[in-house]
Amino acid sequence: MTGDGNQDQPWKIPPIVQELAAGVQAPPSRYVVREQDRPDVAGAVMPEPIPLVDLSRLSAASDDPYPDEVAKLRSALQSWGLFLAVGHGMEPSFVAEMMNVTKGFYKLPREEKQKYSNLVNGREFRIEGYGNDIVLSENQTLDWCDRFYIIVEPESRKVHSLWPTQPPTFSDTLREYTARCREIVNLVLANMAKLVGLHERYFVDMLDEEAVTYARLNYYPHCPEPDRVFGLKPHSDASVITVVLIDDTVSGLQVQGDDSVWYDVPIVPNALLINVGDVIEILSNGLLKSPVHRVVTNLERERVSLVMFYSMEPEKEIEPAPELVDEERPGRYRKTKTKDYIAELFETLARGTRALDKVKI
Repeated sequence: MTGDGNQDQPWKIPPIVQELAAGVQAPPSRYVVREQDRPDVAGAVMPEPIPLVDLSRLSAASDDPYPDEVAKLRSALQSWGLFLAVGHGMEPSFVAEMMNVTKGFYKLPREEKQKYSNLVNGREFRIEGYGNDIVLSENQTLDWCDRFYIIVEPESRKVHSLWPTQPPTFSDTLREYTARCREIVNLVLANMAKLVGLHERYFVDMLDEEAVTYARLNYYPHCPEPDRVFGLKPHSDASVITVVLIDDTVSGLQVQGDDSVWYDVPIVPNALLINVGDVIEILSNGLLKSPVHRVVTNLERERVSLVMFYSMEPEKEIEPAPELVDEERPGRYRKTKTKDYIAELFETLARGTRALDKVKI
């Protein structure tokens, strides 16, 4: 996806927030959220903690020796649409290395990071690359965040010129992390399918060899007035499923409960956060929910995260599984193409609305 090719308006190219944060005493007006929407930086404590799901036990659950683990997964998905995964097979040292190269990218000089800009010729927006999300209007509230998007799967869609050469271990570490995450995603999707009564490979097969996986490296600088901005405004993910490596030194991720209260997602060292994406909500005809979440900033500390978004092949159509549609539960979502839905996400994110609402019947 690229923009309209007409990026002559200077407001369409916001400054790099990392640089902005180093030199301002207060966030500029373009980042300040309307008073009624401002975040409570200290979110509410969850009434019941998000279940920790041990994937090593879940993988043994095909013969159901650990029904408790399946029950935890079901509870987490029904309550929150997300869970914290432990027993995922990645050594703490490897998880730390992946986080270190993510932070290392943002420590590079500006000139080095700008080699991977998401503005083609300094003007035309594309999803992949380093910078900010798309800006559609002059009065759009901007997020206190820089991001770097790259396609990591399939090989045929990688833009190799966008893979950083610094830090030196960046590419090798991210490739290994991508391979390890793919195993995790297949396991979780198989269990999700069984939970809603579909055959085990239903969701896994949706992510075929042409399916696209995006990595998004987020950088949230410290903010002088964290209660007046969003690190990332409320949204749900346009993905099938999302895997998040969270900075375990500073919190910031919040999820909206069914009661509309915003709750802090707790930090569990070496755990991965896994959440349902909008596509699974549509495929499951609403039996599984894609959680609305946001990121708040910190007065004193920067924060990073690495997010893996798993999307179907761009031309594939998204619609409820026929097995989950009947007279008692008619189809709740209109058919849409993957590429159109992802484009819609970026437009609705800019406007502060939800792409999912556009396809609900």
